[in-house]
Amino acid sequence: MFKKAQTLFDKIWSSHVVKEVPGGRQVIYIDNHFIHEVTSPQAFAGMRKRGIGVFRKNQTLATADHNVPTKDQHLPIKEALSKKQVDTLVQNCKDFNIELYGLGHKRQGIVHVIGPELGITQPGKTIVCGDSHTSTHGAFGNIAFGIGTSQVEQVLSTQCLILSKPKRMRINVNGQLQKGVTAKDIILYLNAQLTVGGCTGYFVEYAGSAITSLSMEGRMTICNMSIEMGARGGMIAPDQKTIDYLKGKPAVPTGEEFEKLSNYWKQLYTDPDATFDKEVSFDAEAITPMVTYGTNPGMGMSISDLIPQGNSASFAESLKYMDYKSGESLEGKEIQHVFIGSCTNSRIEDLRLVADFVKGKTKSKTVNALIVPGSKQVESQAKAEGLDKIFEAAGFELRQPGCSACLGMNEDKVPTGEYCISTSNRNFEGRQGPGARTILASPLMAAAAAIEGKIVDIRKYLN
Repeated sequence: MFKKAQTLFDKIWSSHVVKEVPGGRQVIYIDNHFIHEVTSPQAFAGMRKRGIGVFRKNQTLATADHNVPTKDQHLPIKEALSKKQVDTLVQNCKDFNIELYGLGHKRQGIVHVIGPELGITQPGKTIVCGDSHTSTHGAFGNIAFGIGTSQVEQVLSTQCLILSKPKRMRINVNGQLQKGVTAKDIILYLNAQLTVGGCTGYFVEYAGSAITSLSMEGRMTICNMSIEMGARGGMIAPDQKTIDYLKGKPAVPTGEEFEKLSNYWKQLYTDPDATFDKEVSFDAEAITPMVTYGTNPGMGMSISDLIPQGNSASFAESLKYMDYKSGESLEGKEIQHVFIGSCTNSRIEDLRLVADFVKGKTKSKTVNALIVPGSKQVESQAKAEGLDKIFEAAGFELRQPGCSACLGMNEDKVPTGEYCISTSNRNFEGRQGPGARTILASPLMAAAAAIEGKIVDIRKYLN
């Protein structure tokens, strides 16, 4: 079906080229378009001004996630800007006849959580959203990436984008992971090794035994943070785990049609003799539980290491903001907040992992611990499994779905000067609220910090 010696990216890209355009760019067809309340208003305003409608409504799906409160979602939104943005999304979807999973809908949730759990995210597709972490969907073997507001309008009106083809890069991670090391630790390790600009200009394919050993939810965590290394997106070739995960999902065909799809998905892999523009390899055994110490995701280190020395002014400014010093250990540093959620780590496996660790324990009285499921479906499943009772007994607060404290666009902000160990994807200055200090880590590391009231090495708690 495909030409020989092609990467997975090449196979999908070439099958979606509509035509060549001057300047070496190409018109690429988009299979699925997700929208939310933050980056869509201007796009709809532009379409109204031009007097045009949505070209293919059934390939666009909307949800409210960034600005929504995670408490009392049945009540009117209190924050004026958040309310305006969510109300505008509701009106735009009504006016343009787009399906919306708004507050109160049984399928509402973070856009990068609901796409896979509903089976809309499938191998071989092109998927876009006005959100940088759209790369999450690449875990299923597709080309998924974030777009700007003007491009949101392009896709709504044409179902296509004019793009320059990125370079291809493969990151191999081989070997067996240590106990207590999760998918989040892998991607934080890669961010630290490759830095925030290490993959700029590339679309990354993750490969190797440590990657294929991960569950689909773990693979989503890996692809989610590709953008933090500067990559255009990240992807992992589909395999039997992918097929098993998708089987029976609401948007996935059944019977003979599913078998045909499965056979196509099995052809989506990088040919053995295909070459990449860049390729790097890492040993899984070298990866330990990770934490960040600075103000970008590339400023990460093993929990057993000391904060490194840096020569740049930006490095010094970052440590000043965090009130940390080179040569210090983060182990034992006090924290006031724990946030377990975001499109990186808010799925049912993440919640199960945390529940298993905190069962029979009680969080520190000095810590405010929030657990925010990525969707109504995750929330319902957590309650059906009794995880909510475990969280409650341990002193954790299980909220309703939304992006929550990943970013300071809703009510779940971290106060100025206080520390939050977070399972989200970014630790920029003010990301979780003005003056908030963020330490990125895995759900396991965050759960342990909530219990102890300080940053700890999870390996000391695992027998």
